[in-house]
Amino acid sequence: MTPAALRRRCLALPGSTEEFPFGPETSVFKVAGKIFAISGLEGRPLTVSVKCDPGLAEQLRASYAAITPGYHLNKRHWNTIVLDGSVPDTMVRDMIEDSYDLIVAALPRATRDALGWTGRA
Repeated sequence: MTPAALRRRCLALPGSTEEFPFGPETSVFKVAGKIFAISGLEGRPLTVSVKCDPGLAEQLRASYAAITPGYHLNKRHWNTIVLDGSVPDTMVRDMIEDSYDLIVAALPRATRDALGWTGRA
């Protein structure tokens, strides 16, 4: 996955925005003001951090060397993925969508309804 493809995937989700609260080198993707993905799009190797169900997070870390506990994040709930090709792009896209869904599910009903969220990105 390229930096441009990663940015497009994150911004394609309803209501998503890209902000730079940590400086120009770190893209923070949010929905309704809540973070669902963080990436240093210019970094090498390219990485993305996403929120994840804690049990699944541990399973993914055990299965893929490129998936580690979230860098500078709550390690129980966040994973950082090195996008070196060892994790299939479809899986990375699913993990981004799952992170988005976890965030949106915790939003007030009116916000979820305004996003047109049905339980899956």
